[in-house]
Amino acid sequence: MRESLVRAAFQLFLERGFEQTTIDDIVSLAGVGRRSFFRYFPSKEDVVFPDHEGALQGMTAFLREAPADGDPVAQACDASRLVLAMYAADPLFSVQRYRLTREVPGLRAHELSVVWRYERALAEHLRERGADRSDGALRADVVAAAVVAAHNHALRSWLRAGGEGDVDAAMDEALGYVARAFSPAGPSAAPASAVPADGAHPRQDPDEQVVVLVARKGAPLWQVVRDVEGALGQ
Repeated sequence: MRESLVRAAFQLFLERGFEQTTIDDIVSLAGVGRRSFFRYFPSKEDVVFPDHEGALQGMTAFLREAPADGDPVAQACDASRLVLAMYAADPLFSVQRYRLTREVPGLRAHELSVVWRYERALAEHLRERGADRSDGALRADVVAAAVVAAHNHALRSWLRAGGEGDVDAAMDEALGYVARAFSPAGPSAAPASAVPADGAHPRQDPDEQVVVLVARKGAPLWQVVRDVEGALGQ
């Protein structure tokens, strides 16, 4: 019945428009009563996002069961992939929903509230795992926001392309950017150039530059990143 309501709703949304479709129209097409609709969906907006509640529960369970000695940032990135799997499971529906939310401001606001719940779940996990850090709460909020931003960048690029392309590879690239920036190991260090046995310095690419930055111990990460970007002229 729940799936029938979703199918009926989207058929009408695509034919008539979201604002022009009423709940009575949806239940009539689905062949059920109004009471059945509200048993599954609190509002007409909620029928547009029927799978998010399950995805949020799955993410929360994944984070709760994550190993205590694991990398919290990597765990947050992996948890966000559960949301991607939800979208990728039905590309046509996901693309239709994306286009609908772009057309209806109220749906866009509803979607943002859903995304905020994902971000809050990630932040709570990171805050718990970083409780021993003096900047634990701040770091948790920043990393959670970064994971969500990277996830949305890859996902929305895929949706704008009509669900075509390798969304998993795009997500790997986006989340890899976050992992390199915030994981405890930090960015992968480039291997040091070997010094020849005769003591001569190896030839260096003339276009290669090395920037050495001195930062105050305990400086916030955003300040360090800003200083690095400034030094590189970015």
